[in-house]
Amino acid sequence: MPGGTLWLQFLLCAGVITFSGSRLCRYADVLAEKTGLGRTWIGLVVVAMVTSLPELANGFSAVLWVKVPDLAVGNLLGAGVLNLAILAVADLFYPPGPVLTAADRGHILAAAFGAVLLGVATLALITRTPLAYASMWYVSLSSPVLLVCYLVGMQATFRYQRRERAEYLQEHPEEIEKILYPDHKVGDAVVRFGLHALVVVAAGLWLPRVAEQLAVFMGWHISLVGTVFVALVTTLPEMVVTLSALRLGAVDLAVGDLLGSLMINTAMLGLLDFFYFDGPLLLAAAPEHAGTGLLAIIMVGITVAELIYRPPKKFLRWMSLGAFLLAFLYAGNIIFHILSHQ
Repeated sequence: MPGGTLWLQFLLCAGVITFSGSRLCRYADVLAEKTGLGRTWIGLVVVAMVTSLPELANGFSAVLWVKVPDLAVGNLLGAGVLNLAILAVADLFYPPGPVLTAADRGHILAAAFGAVLLGVATLALITRTPLAYASMWYVSLSSPVLLVCYLVGMQATFRYQRRERAEYLQEHPEEIEKILYPDHKVGDAVVRFGLHALVVVAAGLWLPRVAEQLAVFMGWHISLVGTVFVALVTTLPEMVVTLSALRLGAVDLAVGDLLGSLMINTAMLGLLDFFYFDGPLLLAAAPEHAGTGLLAIIMVGITVAELIYRPPKKFLRWMSLGAFLLAFLYAGNIIFHILSHQ
């Protein structure tokens, strides 16, 4: 297939994901208001699940169709790093001050569980034992550990946010009567939300095939394509939703989506292992992916530090020190991967 056609297919997938992703934010905000769950929880779970569907679709395609575990692992870990880097973009487009200062402290809990998930996956990639070699049939022990950690994290975060919201409404009873979207109905929002989610999944399903062919045509290493190239496109929904949420003033929806996507992407490594029948997925992937996992852990640490410290103003003119470090680390990661695979 000519290179121009491959690039056209790739850009078409990116455009479709971007278009549908841009519609998710408004309907998510409607659901947050109508259901009473709040922007933080809706962003962390519902929006994060939907915007992570391209990564999940890409992962299933990589392990079931093209049989390239490096593409699946590289894309999921690379998307996690990019999700954290998008926090820097959010900070850049949030003029009032550091975006993490405006975010709820409850995001610290989600970030902590994200670090735990990344630690489990990275440990399996680095040491290869006991989490990778200790397997049940063709599935490594790390996989159920990842899934359990994610479920525990979601339950703990839900309980925390419910308690915090109850206390807030008790102190501000006027918020109970406030209606943000009087002309919207829950059923309509759910249907529109679901339709755009299906479009995102359909585009994400085609990405691995195009990416593999591009890797061959361009002479790129497959792990570079997964960690950088495909991760960039499949993370476009998070980028679009984040910027749309900031325009609505829904900072917690934006931050929750990014941290929730980080957790889901890492937990997906455990889920995909059950569908890779040639052996443990993390054992089949290249050990160099552990570097991406370690980088993500460092970036989570920077995020937590800024959420706790809450600087009153931006260190630089356009972004906070934490946001600058996140952007710097991501840019360095991209350069490193490009140079190491030339």
